[in-house]
Amino acid sequence: MAGCLALVVGAGRGARFGGELPKQYHDLAGRAVLRYSLEAFLAHPDVDEVRAVINMDDRDLYDEAVGGLALLDPVGGGAARQDSVRLGLESLIEYAPERVLIHDAARPFIDGETISRIIDALNNHSAAIPGMPVNDTLKRGEDGVITQTVSRDGLWRAQTPQGFRFPEILAAHQRFAGRELTDDAALAEAAGLDVRLVQGSEDNMKVTTQDDFSRAKSYLAGAREFRNGTGFDVHRFDTGDHIMLCGVKIPHDFGLSGHSDADVGLHALTDAILGAIAQGDIGSHFPPSDDQWRGAESHVFLRHANDLVRARGGEITALDVTLICEAPKIGPHRDAMRARIAEILDIDIGRVSVKGTTTERLGFTGRKEGIAAQASATIALQTRTTTRE
Repeated sequence: MAGCLALVVGAGRGARFGGELPKQYHDLAGRAVLRYSLEAFLAHPDVDEVRAVINMDDRDLYDEAVGGLALLDPVGGGAARQDSVRLGLESLIEYAPERVLIHDAARPFIDGETISRIIDALNNHSAAIPGMPVNDTLKRGEDGVITQTVSRDGLWRAQTPQGFRFPEILAAHQRFAGRELTDDAALAEAAGLDVRLVQGSEDNMKVTTQDDFSRAKSYLAGAREFRNGTGFDVHRFDTGDHIMLCGVKIPHDFGLSGHSDADVGLHALTDAILGAIAQGDIGSHFPPSDDQWRGAESHVFLRHANDLVRARGGEITALDVTLICEAPKIGPHRDAMRARIAEILDIDIGRVSVKGTTTERLGFTGRKEGIAAQASATIALQTRTTTRE
C-alpha cells in the first residue's frame, strides 16, 4: 500500500491554446510544460509515486518531455477530462494508495508548500483543494451589457492539485461516470464528501491560452539565476593536412594532436559550459584514458554539456570563444564556425561569438607550435524546481 500518489492529467489537446502541438508539450524555458509539475511532485517528500495520464498518440512527445524522471508508466486518457481522471484512478488500484492528488498538467508552477497543505488537510477531511479568494468585483453580463453585480463574499478560484482519500474519489468517479462536472471537487461534492479549502498560490497559474503561456515565460524569467563559466585548451601541431576548429574542417599544413579530433575551440567551449553549472571538466566526463573517445568528434562533448544544462531547466544565453594562433586565419571561417556551434547546441547564432587573435609571434602560438583557445559561457538556470531522478 502506498501512502500518497500524484496523478498529473495531460491527455487534452488544448483547443483554446491553438496550434498542432498540445500545450503540455510546448517548450517553456528548456522544459516541456508538463515536466514542471511532474518534477514538483517527484521532489515532495510525502508523495510516493507519480503517474501521468496522457493521450497515447502523444507517447513520443511524452517520452521526450520526461526523460530521466522516475515516474510510473503513463496511462491513456479518455475523451473528456473526467474520463481521463477516472481511468487514471483505476490504474492506481493495484497500488492501493491512501491518498491521491489530481493535478492539471497545464499548471506548471505548483509549489511544495501548497502540496503540503493539501496532504495535511486530508488528515481530517475526505477532500481538499487549493484556492484563491476572489478580490475583483464581479459582474454578470448579457450581450455585452452588465445585468448584475455579484457579491464576491465567500468566492474562491479553485486550483489543483485537488487531494482526496483514494477509495472515496475512485467510487465517486465510477458512480458519476459520464456526468460533466467542472473539476474533481465538484464530483466529490456531488458524492457528499466534505471538501476542505486551503490557501493556494497566485503563481499556480493555468496555461490555457497563448497569453497565459507568455505570462508563464515572464514568470520564469524572474525565477532564473545567471552563471558564467570559462574554459581554456591547447593542442600542439602534428602531422596532417587539416585541423578541426569549432566544428569546421579547415585545410592546413599540419594537424592538431589530441586523443579526440583535437578541436581546441569546442573543447574550451565545453569546459566553459561545464564550469558554469559546476560539473567538472571535459576530462571528467570523457577521460582520455578511455579508448572509446579516441578520435571522437568534439561536437559529442559539447552536446553532452548542453544536455546537462537542459536537464536542469537551463539554457545557454551567450558563448564567446577566442582562438589564439598565427595560422590559419580565423576571419574567413568565423561565420561558418558560429553557425556550426549554434547548430550543435540548437541555439540562435546571435548567441555565439568567435574571434581570432595572435600573440604577436610570442610564445608557443607565436612560434606556430600549436593553437590555444579560451572561452566563456553564460547560462540561465531555473531556481524554482528540484528534480528527483
